[in-house]
Amino acid sequence: MYTDRNRSRSGRRPVPRGRYQPRRPLPRPAEPDGTATEVTPNPVADRRRRRWKTVRRVLYVLSGLFFLVPAVAFVITYFAVDVPSPDTVAQSQGQAVTYLYADGTEMGKDVPAGGNRQILSPAQIPDVVKKAVIATEDASFETNSGFDLSGIARAAYNQVTGGSGGGSTISQQYIKNASGDDAPTLTRKWVELAKSFKMNQTYEKADIITAYLNIIYFGRGAYGVQAAAQAYFGKDAAQLNYSEAALLAGLIQQPGRSENATVARDRWGTALDRMQRNGYLTAADRKAAKFPTPVPLVESRQGTKLNPFVKKQVKAELAAAGIPEDRYYSGGFQVFTTIDSKAQEAAEKAVAEGMAGQTDDRILDALVAVDPKTGGVLAYYGGAPIVKGPNGEDQAGRDWADEAHNPGSSMKPFDLTAFLKGGRGLNAVFDGRSPRTFPDVPLPVRNAGTSSSCSEQCTVAEAMQRSTNTVFYDMVLNVTKPGGVAEAAQEAGIRTKDTGGRSVLFTGDNNISIGGGQTAVTPADMAAAYATFAAGGVQHGRHFVQKVTNSQGETAYEADTRATDAFADNDRGKSRQIAGNVTAALAPVIPFSRLTCPPGHECAGKTGTQQHTPGDDEPASAANTNSQTWMVGYTPSVSAAVWVGGDGDKDLRGPSGQPLTPSLVAGPVWQRFMQLYLAGKPAERFDRVQAITSPQDDQLQVQLQQQQQQQFQQQQQQEQRFTIGRGGDQNQQQQQQNRVRRDGRGPGRGNGNDTGQANFGP
Repeated sequence: MYTDRNRSRSGRRPVPRGRYQPRRPLPRPAEPDGTATEVTPNPVADRRRRRWKTVRRVLYVLSGLFFLVPAVAFVITYFAVDVPSPDTVAQSQGQAVTYLYADGTEMGKDVPAGGNRQILSPAQIPDVVKKAVIATEDASFETNSGFDLSGIARAAYNQVTGGSGGGSTISQQYIKNASGDDAPTLTRKWVELAKSFKMNQTYEKADIITAYLNIIYFGRGAYGVQAAAQAYFGKDAAQLNYSEAALLAGLIQQPGRSENATVARDRWGTALDRMQRNGYLTAADRKAAKFPTPVPLVESRQGTKLNPFVKKQVKAELAAAGIPEDRYYSGGFQVFTTIDSKAQEAAEKAVAEGMAGQTDDRILDALVAVDPKTGGVLAYYGGAPIVKGPNGEDQAGRDWADEAHNPGSSMKPFDLTAFLKGGRGLNAVFDGRSPRTFPDVPLPVRNAGTSSSCSEQCTVAEAMQRSTNTVFYDMVLNVTKPGGVAEAAQEAGIRTKDTGGRSVLFTGDNNISIGGGQTAVTPADMAAAYATFAAGGVQHGRHFVQKVTNSQGETAYEADTRATDAFADNDRGKSRQIAGNVTAALAPVIPFSRLTCPPGHECAGKTGTQQHTPGDDEPASAANTNSQTWMVGYTPSVSAAVWVGGDGDKDLRGPSGQPLTPSLVAGPVWQRFMQLYLAGKPAERFDRVQAITSPQDDQLQVQLQQQQQQQFQQQQQQEQRFTIGRGGDQNQQQQQQNRVRRDGRGPGRGNGNDTGQANFGP
């Protein structure tokens, strides 16, 4: 029983502990008649209200944190960072890049053209240049605070949707280039935004655009607009007109492609269009604009001797690895190349000796050597780096080692590779006579000459040695198909335009089988692809750079030398067997082509020729000339491709007016290079592998041998009757038998694989 002491101050009795007391219903408002009603409690609605009340409070807190925390962090970052001046940035840019041979000795230095550039004041840069860059790079420059929210959103959208285009303002680009940090991280972007904002709070817009134009990279080794004006137009920045300014502004986005005429003209047009859209250029001036052709790029401006074609390949390789052109001169880099000084010297000497005495000035040449064990380029000769222009002026030469040419018969090893991948072997038989017609092929296919023709029952091994066109055309048309050849070539290491290369493997017709038509391959690709045969079917990516170190000696890049099983995924033994059979077929080609291997070294290879197609205005004799010639061959330690030909389809001739052939220049140059480079190196030989055969080819070989035996016996019987009838020399029968075996018509012919292994002998 409760007493008064148990009552609360309000006069209510306290609720006993442990006993649930339901809440008293709340009174409802009075009804119209004045009576009052009670509200029935709803526990579910009460819980829902309490839950939403909690959610709202959490959202309020999160919203505050979302805006407050970043704001506080941004303020802290703002006061913690500094904006580097153009003079400070200039000290870190324009550093020479040192190139080293594979053994660590210096090859040369790449000194940027703008290394001694002048930092200009706002008054020294004409308004037309500033407006061209603002319109092209950051249309909201005059009004933004260092970053553009709409641009950032647009960049984020492009990242998500796979589109292109960034959201960086001129201030952000300045900070990024000044720091040299382009890492795709949130931390870097956050600091960049803070610095960009601080820059716009600290400096006038005129000073910001001037600072930007003093450090930005324009290509041709030129940092800053003054160096760019000199590099492209041979004048000061103050003398640039609106058309020249538009070209420089357009090249900021793609400085590494400044020498690509199509890209340069496209970027120039984009800059002019944006200048007009922003009101900096009238429609009349836009229509009247003429492309300002830059002065020729002359590589001889370098202070030290450096192979410009090697430099071009190295820069492209580094750009793909994350060291683009705008960072190339800013790290004090040392580039350890794969170039072997002895191999490079041997290549240049062999070419010079081979070209001596040639009178046709249209003949061009290239030589590339690759290490089969690593994929590293040992020697790279793309032709003369400086050539005479139409008016006798010096101009940069073309890198013929990186230009695609019809490979001719040097393509046939890839026909054979595809054939071997399908399980067929060197003892397979085709009709090697000439000419031959094929269904749906408008013209007959012919062999190159009498020595290239074969019998009606010609083995693949003999067809490779003789380079019999009709056999390989038949093989690809009816067995492997053009796609199979293209696949084998790419597996070996040929890079097409779809895979970052310049070669073309055209499968729209069967001309790929004999290396003609639209199929074209670079000498660099050919050397790398044959290196895969030399390595026993192991493919290493062709590369020029071992590693790169910065000014502190830290490794900035290191080549990926992982290997793949070229011709059989995850089956090194099968890939090795295929490559070994190709080598077995190519080894006899060397003596057949009147070439020799370096002393103590086994070698294999293939020549190639592309015939000239005469024009209507040429004499009929032009049909017997050639436009491209090749010799590609290898030992286990080096693969070398030599191309000697013309710029396009030219009727090239030797000193005596004879058609240009592989035996005239390409073959002797290859042989001389191999002799020079391998002189004094340990002897080497290829691994022996099991010959690839198929039941259908084995059965056919048995039938052929039986036919040959019968023919031989019949011939013997005829010889005996003739000899007995004449009473002649009793030794004539044995002499005839020996002669038959020597010329390959008797049972001694075989297929060169009687031991069950691929035969590497001639």
